[in-house]
Amino acid sequence: MKKVVVGLSGGVDSSTAAFLLKKQGYEVVGISLKFTDIDSCEVDTQVCCSDKDILDAKKVAEFLEIPHYVINWKDIFEKKVINYFIEGYKSGLTPNPCSICNREVKTGLFAKYIKSLGFDYLATGHYIRTDIEDGVKVLKRGIDKNKDQSYFMALVEREVVDTLIFPLGNLTKEEVRKIAQENKIPVSQKEESFEICFTKGKSPEEYFKTLNIKTNEGEIVHISGKVLGRHKGIENYTIGQRRGLNIAWKEPLYVIEKDALNNKIVVGEKDYLLTDKVVAKDFNFLVPIEKWKKIEVQGRYKQKPIKAKEYHFDGENLTVIFEEKVPRFAPGQILAVYDGDTLLGGGIISRS
Repeated sequence: MKKVVVGLSGGVDSSTAAFLLKKQGYEVVGISLKFTDIDSCEVDTQVCCSDKDILDAKKVAEFLEIPHYVINWKDIFEKKVINYFIEGYKSGLTPNPCSICNREVKTGLFAKYIKSLGFDYLATGHYIRTDIEDGVKVLKRGIDKNKDQSYFMALVEREVVDTLIFPLGNLTKEEVRKIAQENKIPVSQKEESFEICFTKGKSPEEYFKTLNIKTNEGEIVHISGKVLGRHKGIENYTIGQRRGLNIAWKEPLYVIEKDALNNKIVVGEKDYLLTDKVVAKDFNFLVPIEKWKKIEVQGRYKQKPIKAKEYHFDGENLTVIFEEKVPRFAPGQILAVYDGDTLLGGGIISRS
């Protein structure tokens, strides 16, 4: 009998995944990872990883009659994810903590850890499919296009993929909820979590205030060089932002660049926001580039895929040229590359 660890978050998705795997005959163990000291009563928005979520996971494990353990990885999470998030924003980037967390902690490190304990697989409640192509296990978009979460796995190492199981990949959210309700799984009515877990539902600006991190005001400059106003710290803005700039101009202006070196926000008209290429560094190949054909890319979660005209990798950076101009990507975000539904890999956007 194959032994599988299910990452039990206390939500309906991971709980239903554990239920399905047990029904399929796996030897299932539930493990919850503790990343923060957040008490869900402290926040107005539903976030994951609170103490209440761990208690919910325990109830689910008892209901399913499977062992349940809690692993405290707060220090690892702070070092690998929270610090990455803070330093990224301070340096003018728009970091994606969920993708980094999947690579460094809750999928990548977790999969390696459970393998060292003798388990065969790590299963999660992500809406992702797996398949075998050219004899290799690949990740694919989930059937439910509104819930597909493959984007967040773009940085997970190739060696980890073989360990992963996603029981919900061929189901829709409605079907999962129905399975949970019909089988009386304790969290079947629980709301979904949407926010970054450690910010307690706060915006980056609000979050930095809680940490007493000093933000440095600076100039907001038109792309022509004209100073138009003052910004409240470059970490509080993102590429493409239009609202909240508090500047006057004859046409709508957008954030074109965050110049961390000179502590400036550069703005310009919509045409300046458009680009026909993007460059990603630290690229993680899930499928060798020699096997790539026609590709599409996403620069943020749920973005409509953008068709590429050409691409090349110089050993350090992947450059993708588009068929037509699109709004700029935010440096620091993840560039996920696909061939149809198959995830080919991903990197961190450095230039757009």
